[in-house]
Amino acid sequence: MKVIAILLAAGESTRMGRAKPMLPWQRTTLVEYQVKSLLSGGVTDVYVVTGRSDRDVAPILERMNHAHRVYNPDFAQGKTTSIKAGISAIPEDTDAIVLLAVDQPRPAWVIRRTVESHLSSGAPLTSPRYRGHGGHPLVFAGSLRDELLAISEEAQGIREVFSRHEHAMNALEFGNEVIRLDLNTPESYESAVSEYPRLAAQQAQTEN
Repeated sequence: MKVIAILLAAGESTRMGRAKPMLPWQRTTLVEYQVKSLLSGGVTDVYVVTGRSDRDVAPILERMNHAHRVYNPDFAQGKTTSIKAGISAIPEDTDAIVLLAVDQPRPAWVIRRTVESHLSSGAPLTSPRYRGHGGHPLVFAGSLRDELLAISEEAQGIREVFSRHEHAMNALEFGNEVIRLDLNTPESYESAVSEYPRLAAQQAQTEN
């Protein structure tokens, strides 16, 4: 099975105040951690969509196996443009598409459990859930490629595909809030730096 990840790393990091992909994380940069985590979690290749921080991110990706750079010149026009740039770049025979943003750090076991659940479910999409709320990464069947290419900012982007197939969604319950971790501000980043090791190590508790 060809499982391809699209890692969104093209944002302007306005609220953070500095480039999110280059934030220190677990003794490396956030973008490198995310790529390694996705690959360790069972993804075949990772397509990293870059934008404002392309000059900093590109050299990191060049030295990583199974990591591919996709520069999005239209990154300032919204996340939808980056998703479509990533979808356009991946192989047409992709079986499953894992979608994750660089500012949503996830341990490899979360990736693995989500991907395995998706592949065994036969569902068009899989969404991790924590206490009734959706999390990430999202996984889409390769058959939804054309629908993902047709999204737009005006039609709520990825939500239009999500809503169209929500009735058949594979909702994967986690007992760990790490699936909702999102680094949007300096405060959320500092909090996550201290909390992440504890959350990432709770695999056994989460899966019981």
